[in-house]
Amino acid sequence: MRTTEDAEGFDGEASNTSMISGASSPYQPTTEPVISRNVLGGIRCDMEYLKSYFGILKVVEVVLSLIGFICIETIMMCSPCGGVYFFEFVSCSCFVVTGVLLLIFCLNLHTKVPHVNWSLTDLVNTAASTFFFFLSSLVLACINHNTGAEIAAVIFGFLTSEYMRARTASRGEMEARPELA
Repeated sequence: MRTTEDAEGFDGEASNTSMISGASSPYQPTTEPVISRNVLGGIRCDMEYLKSYFGILKVVEVVLSLIGFICIETIMMCSPCGGVYFFEFVSCSCFVVTGVLLLIFCLNLHTKVPHVNWSLTDLVNTAASTFFFFLSSLVLACINHNTGAEIAAVIFGFLTSEYMRARTASRGEMEARPELA
């Protein structure tokens, strides 16, 4: 066993005094500040997005899709059920996908994945939802049995599709293609 006096003169080992003082030690403190990570990794709700024009529109999309889904789920009996099932699928899919996009934008997760063009993703979702809501509402309007739930679902389906078409138009997509107006 070496004593401290022996270790100070031995080549290849750091001396005890240099380890304590840190003068020539390889174990220098880091110059970068240590950022404490919280459990969620800095995820926070962006209230500014929810108060913005697009945030409010996305919340309205989710609510209209949910109302349409609830209306179609209250139907007890149907003989040709294809239109009901199609509307149910469209309203539930739109509710889930638009809800996920709302969470992504509200929690600022879109900034964590910059490789995805989130504006284009939102636009494609809005355009596809508009088309499928209009189509499913049209099918359901043609083959419904005039029950209150079916009529309400058709109304909310047309409201949602018209609302989403107007939202797509407000983004400037209709101005770029005048033949769609």
